[in-house]
Amino acid sequence: MQYWNRTYECMSREEMNRVQTERLANTVKRIYHNVPFYREKMQKKGVEPGDIKTVEDLKKLPFSYKQDLRDTYPYGLFAVPMSEVVRLHASSGTTGKQIVVGYTRKDLDSWAEVMARTLTSAGTTKESFVQIAYGYGLFTGGLGAHYGAERIGASVIPISGGNTKRQIQIMKDFGTNILACTPSYALFIAEELEEAGIKKEDLKLKAGVFGAEPWSANMRDEIEQRLGIVAIDIYGLSEIIGPGVATECICKCGLHIQEDHFIPEIIDPETEEVLPEGCKGELVFTTITKEGFPLIRYRTRDISSLTYEKCECGRTLARMSKVQGRTDDMLIIRGVNVFPSQIESVLLEIGETAPHYLLIVDRVDNLDTLEVWVEMTQGLFSDEVRRIEDLERKIRHEIESTLGVSAKVKLVEPKTIERSEGKAKRVIDKRKL
Repeated sequence: MQYWNRTYECMSREEMNRVQTERLANTVKRIYHNVPFYREKMQKKGVEPGDIKTVEDLKKLPFSYKQDLRDTYPYGLFAVPMSEVVRLHASSGTTGKQIVVGYTRKDLDSWAEVMARTLTSAGTTKESFVQIAYGYGLFTGGLGAHYGAERIGASVIPISGGNTKRQIQIMKDFGTNILACTPSYALFIAEELEEAGIKKEDLKLKAGVFGAEPWSANMRDEIEQRLGIVAIDIYGLSEIIGPGVATECICKCGLHIQEDHFIPEIIDPETEEVLPEGCKGELVFTTITKEGFPLIRYRTRDISSLTYEKCECGRTLARMSKVQGRTDDMLIIRGVNVFPSQIESVLLEIGETAPHYLLIVDRVDNLDTLEVWVEMTQGLFSDEVRRIEDLERKIRHEIESTLGVSAKVKLVEPKTIERSEGKAKRVIDKRKL
């Protein structure tokens, strides 16, 4: 079995607890003395650094929210002088102000370390050619994967996103065997390969590390089959460090969290109570090695669960389940909670359409409506109208029986739904909520 850092990846629970306790106590002291925002929050809760003696004391600390990062924009949560910050990244800022994060040299070193572990989990070695088709720039994806691959000593192909024909040409000519991009873009590449008449056997691809958006097990199967690779799910967010927070191994039974850098919790999103192992709830992270931009009990809004059982691969790190949606992108339609990934699973389970869809939610006469656009394959598009209508009825029935909500299903022509080289846009919500 391949490990990048066996010491931490296979550490006993007792030893990991000791490492986390020491690093947590140091982090809390630093933010209390260096970040007025956190000091005020802790004082309001009646907590002082000396109260944090074990990992169990984590629950005494206040939560952090995305709004806190906006309220202190741009540098209000930094714990070091700006002269020590050597890199700035920012989130896309889809709502309100963008989130700005900063890294010291040690932070960049930690980031390269966790991404080296991530890429190693997918089989990356010094002999690998890693094509990074995540975006470079303020988005953390491209550079995060880049420095992790360089840390391993692999040959990095920093192509960034877009220009898919060129991506494919380089994939063939350079002998790419590890692909790093969003899962939706991986499917788009597969589609373009097929249209160009290039067989997966013509490539040297072996594995892909895919993240930055939710994707279902069925979508994984589709990617693996069409590209002939092992598809590994990776997890990260700019606020915590970027990609590299957690990764699957080849066993694909949950994502290993790099616990010597990030302490995970699962809470009830309503009561904020910490939930026991195995329970589904909102994922919360505390960073314990970051210098520039440490975060305490940051509410990610991602829905997951945790297990601390040793994995078949030998790693003892806590594992989070594949993200099952978000508390803030969850759709409530006529009182029913709906995640786009649930619709995706239904579509890919049926398997008679292209893997591209769009959910359009509206409110007509005070009643929520859901319309699901699904792209037809070229073969289906040229089929008879009755066949298309039958498939629309079939999909509508499966959505209703699986999710408990009725939907209008519309099969649309191939290439109707806009493609994305970054995060796929899955929902248009026209309601004035």
